[in-house]
Amino acid sequence: MARAGPSRTQRSQRATQPSQSQSQRPARGSRRAPVEEDEDEDAEDDDDQDMDINGSQARLNDADAELDRKASDLVRFALFMEQRRTLIRREDINKKVLASNSRSFNSVFERAQKLLKKTFAMELVELQSRNYREQDNVVAGDDLQEARNATGVKKKSKLQPSAAAGSKTYILRSVLDPVIIEEAARTDERLYEEQIADSQENGDDDDDMPRSYGCIISWSTTDQVGALGVLHVILAIILASGRSMTDLDLRAHLKRLGLASNESISMNTQSTHKSLPIDTYLGQLMKQGYLDRIKLGDTKAAGGKRSRAPAATQTNPDETQAFEWHWGHRSYSEIGEQAIATFIAEFMVERSRDDDAEDDDEDGKTARSRGKGRARAEDGGRDKKLKNVYGAIERAAGGNLSDVK
Repeated sequence: MARAGPSRTQRSQRATQPSQSQSQRPARGSRRAPVEEDEDEDAEDDDDQDMDINGSQARLNDADAELDRKASDLVRFALFMEQRRTLIRREDINKKVLASNSRSFNSVFERAQKLLKKTFAMELVELQSRNYREQDNVVAGDDLQEARNATGVKKKSKLQPSAAAGSKTYILRSVLDPVIIEEAARTDERLYEEQIADSQENGDDDDDMPRSYGCIISWSTTDQVGALGVLHVILAIILASGRSMTDLDLRAHLKRLGLASNESISMNTQSTHKSLPIDTYLGQLMKQGYLDRIKLGDTKAAGGKRSRAPAATQTNPDETQAFEWHWGHRSYSEIGEQAIATFIAEFMVERSRDDDAEDDDEDGKTARSRGKGRARAEDGGRDKKLKNVYGAIERAAGGNLSDVK
C-alpha cells in the first residue's frame, strides 16, 4: 500500500518557515550600517562641543572687553568730576557709566583703579560717613575698641570697611610718595632763571599770566593757590578750636585776617571768575565737601545727615550763631588733621625765629653776636619746639589727630 505524502497545505507552510541555521545567520551588511551611524553621531557631537566652546570663549572675550570699556569710561568720568572738584557719587556712576549693568560695579571699579594708578598715579577713595568719623574723633585707636567691647558692640570687619564707614561717595587722590611731591615743588634756581628769561622774551608782563616758581609743579596753572591757602587757614582755625566753631566766631577770625564778609578771594586764569566773595567761596567749599555747616540743635544733623545753610551773607548775629562749622569728609580724606597741625606748628616756630632775628638786627652788632649763638641753640631745639606746639594743637583739638583716611 502506498504511503500518503504530505498534503499541499503542509508543503506550503514548510516552504515559508526558515531553517534554524538560516534564522541565526545575520544578514549581509546589517552590522556595518549601525557602526557607521554611530560614528556620524559622534562626529556631530564633537562639532557641537567645539561650537559651544568657541561660543563661550567669544562671549567671555566680549564680556571682558565690555568691562574694560566701562572701566575706561569710569576713569574719564572721575577725571572730569575731579577737575571741577565735584564729589563722585555711586548713584551717578551707576547712571552715567554702568547704565543697566550696575551689578558689575565691583569689577569695573577694580579695573578702573588699576588704570588710574598706572596711568595717572591716582586712585578713587571712598569718603567716610560722618557718623563713623565722629565716633573716631571721640574715642580713637585702642580706646575705641575698648569702648566697643564694654558696650558689646562687635568690631567692624576689616575686610569690608565700606560696610562700616563708607558713604558711597568718592574722590580722586594722588598715590605719589610725599617725598616726590615735595621735591617736585622745590624751587630750582636755574630753572627759575630760565622761566623768567622766557617770560621776558615773550613779553609776558600781564598780571593775569602764570607766575614762574622754578619748580616742576606749575602752581599757577593747576590749583587756585590763594583759595587753597584760605582753605588751609580755615581748617587750622577749626581744628585748633576743638574741631568745631560757630559761624560768628569763624567770621570774626577771618575779619582779623582781612577777609570780611564784603571781601573777595582772587582766582587765577583757570577759574571762570577773577574773584569770589568770601560767602560764595564758603558755599563752594561746602559743595565740594571740604567744610560742613551744621545747624545747632538739629537732630537730623546729629544723626549723620548734613543740614546746609544757604551761602548768602547772614546779617543777623542771632541767626549766625545758630550754625556751626566742621571739617567736611573730603578734608579728612585729602588733607588730614596731622598735616594741618604740622602746618600750624611749622608756621609758628618759623615765625618766632624770624621775630628773634629782627630783634637782633635792631639791637646792634653785640646783640647780633649773641643772636647767632642763640640761633644755633634754637636750631638744635627746633624739633623739640615743633613737637611741643604739635602736642598743644592736639590737646586743643580734643583728641588724637588723624592722618588722611
